[in-house]
Amino acid sequence: MIDKLMTSEEFDSSIKTNKDLNSNVNFHKKNEFKPHRQKQTKPEDIESLKESSELKLGENLDPIFDNQGDIEQYGIKQGKTRANNLKVMFLGGIGEIGKNMTVLEYGKDIIVIDCGVEFPTSDLLGIDLVVPDITYLVQNKEKIRGFLITHGHEDHIGSIPYVVNEINAPIYASKMTCGLIKKKMEEHKRVEYKTIAVKAKQKITLGCFEIQFIHVNHAIPGAFALAIKTPVGMVVHTGDYKIDLTPIYDEKFDLHTFAELGKQGVLLYMSDSTNAEREGYSLSERVVGDTLEKLFIENKDRRMIVAAFASNVDRMQEVINLAEKYKRKVILTGRSMVNVTDVATQIGEMKINKENIIEVDKMKNFKDSEILILSTGSQGEPNSALSRMAAGEFKGIEITDNDIVIFSSSPIPGNEKSVNNIINKLIMRGAKVIYSQLEQVHASGHACKEEMKLMLNLVRPKFFIPVHGEQKHLLAQRETAITVGMDRHNILLPMLGMRVEINKNFMKCTGSVPFGSRLIDGAGIGEMDSNVLRERKQLSEDGLCIVILNVNAKRGELNSRPEIVSRGFTYMGEAQTWLEDARSTIVNSIDKDNLRSRDYVNIKIALRKALTNYLNKKLKRKPMIIPIIIESND
Repeated sequence: MIDKLMTSEEFDSSIKTNKDLNSNVNFHKKNEFKPHRQKQTKPEDIESLKESSELKLGENLDPIFDNQGDIEQYGIKQGKTRANNLKVMFLGGIGEIGKNMTVLEYGKDIIVIDCGVEFPTSDLLGIDLVVPDITYLVQNKEKIRGFLITHGHEDHIGSIPYVVNEINAPIYASKMTCGLIKKKMEEHKRVEYKTIAVKAKQKITLGCFEIQFIHVNHAIPGAFALAIKTPVGMVVHTGDYKIDLTPIYDEKFDLHTFAELGKQGVLLYMSDSTNAEREGYSLSERVVGDTLEKLFIENKDRRMIVAAFASNVDRMQEVINLAEKYKRKVILTGRSMVNVTDVATQIGEMKINKENIIEVDKMKNFKDSEILILSTGSQGEPNSALSRMAAGEFKGIEITDNDIVIFSSSPIPGNEKSVNNIINKLIMRGAKVIYSQLEQVHASGHACKEEMKLMLNLVRPKFFIPVHGEQKHLLAQRETAITVGMDRHNILLPMLGMRVEINKNFMKCTGSVPFGSRLIDGAGIGEMDSNVLRERKQLSEDGLCIVILNVNAKRGELNSRPEIVSRGFTYMGEAQTWLEDARSTIVNSIDKDNLRSRDYVNIKIALRKALTNYLNKKLKRKPMIIPIIIESND
C-alpha cells in the first residue's frame, strides 16, 4: 500500500474534474415510509408560538416532520419571500447527528454548505446510507454556484456522489477534503464532478457571495469555518470545530480572524452544537498524546492494538510516531484506515517511514513487544477489523492475554451498545482494554460550553442560529448564548425544512422547503418502492409462511395436500401442533368453482385470509403469507 503512494505534486495535479456519470444507486424517500416514524405530538404551547412569526418560530418544536404539510401544521405557514432578503434553509443536520446540509440563497444565487450522510438506524433494515432529500436544490439547480465543504468527515461529504449526480456545480474544500472526496468518487466512476482545493484565509466569489475560509481545529486536518459576505451582511458558519491551543500537528485555531470579523460586524452566526451540553473546554490533542505515550511505556512487553477513527489523521500520526520511537512495527487494518492514510500521505498531512509499515502475514517474524496494530472498529461496526478480531474471525490476528487494546475514541450516540459488546468480547479473550472512561485516550473534535462562549464573544453576532446537533443540543447552545448577553429574541431554533429570511433589521421564518431523507439501498437503479421497507419490517418481526398448491388444470382439483414452508415464525417441534390443521384450513378455503375456472387470484386472496386468521388464533402470530400455485396437466 505505502509503496504505491504518489508525491504531493502528483496528487495536486490529480485533484481536478473527474468523470463519473451515474452511480446506479437505489433511492427511497424516507418521508414516504410512515411505519418507521414515531407519531409526533403537538406541543401544548404551539398556539402561542403561532401568534409570533418572528424569531421564536421553531422553539420547543419537534424538528422531525414527515412532509411539508406536517411542518405547516405546527405553525410554520408559507409566507411571501422578498428578493432583497437572504434566505437560509436547512436540509440536514438539524435535530439529528449527521446528514449536514445548509443552503444560502439570495436573488438568483445559491451556495450549499456540506453534503453529509447519516448512518441508518436499526429500523431501516438493509439500508446502506441516509442522505438528504435535495428536491429543492434540483428545482433550483440553475442558481447553484457551488458546494462549500467544511471538512472531510462522512457526515459532511458522504452524500456528494448522490448530489453531484443530479447537480453540476463545483466543490470547494481543503486539499485533505478534496483528496477524501476523490477517493470516495473512485467507487462512482461514472459520476462527473469537479473539486477545487482552497487554503485557509483564501477568498472566493460565487455569484453575489464572497467566501473566506478560516482554519479551525477538528478531528481531521483541513477543517474550515466559513465567513460569507452577502448583500445583507456577514454570515459566519463554524462547521465542526474545537479550540485547541496546544495541538500536536495541526495549526492553532484562527482566533484572530474571528475577532476581526466581530469588529467589522456579523449579521448571522451559525455554530456547531454537538457538545453544547458539556461544561468546560474540550481536551487538547497534546493531553491525549501524553497519555498514549504513558501507555506505550507501561505496556512495553505487550502487543498493542489501537482503535481510532480513520479520519483522525493527527491521532494516527501520533500513534505511528510513538510506535517508531518505541521500536514497534505498524500494521494498518481496515479499508478506511488504509485509504485515509494513503490520501493524507499523498498530500503531506502524514509523514510515514515506509520501512516501519508491515503486512499482517509478516507479524509472525516479530515479538509482541515489537508490534502495533492500528485498526478501524472503534464504533463497534459489525464488519470492522476490530470487531472481527474480537470474534476470532480476523485472519492472522488472534487476541491473547498479552494484548492491550486502546479505544482512542468515544462512542457516537447510538453506538454505545455495539462498542460495549466488542469491549466485553475482547476482555473475555484475555485482552487488557483501555477506553476513555479509564484514561484520557480521546479528545472530542467539538467545542464545549466555554469555547462556545468565547466564540460568541469574539464574533458578537446580531442574530444566532445553533446548528449541527439534536434538538437538545441546539437548545443548550441557545441557553449558552443567552448567558453571554445575547437577546433571546435574536436567537432562532431551526427545524429541518425551515426557510429563514434575514436582512439588517430582522430574522424570521417565512415557510418551508421540501425536505426529508433518501435511503440508499445497494446499487439498484431508480426509486425504491416504499413497500420494500414495510415488507422487510414484517419479515423481521413476524416471519414468512410459503404455501405451495399443486393444481391439476385439466381436472380442476389439487393433486396433493398443500405444502407449507415456514421461516422465522415457528419454533422447532411446534409445527407439529398446527401444520395439519393449517393444511385443512387451506383446502377448505379453496372454492372449487374458482379452481375449475383457474381463478387463481381469488384463490390466493381467500387462502391468505383463512390462513392468517387460523395462525393468529392458534399461535398469536401474523407471518407474511406467500401462496405459490403450480399447474400440471397430468
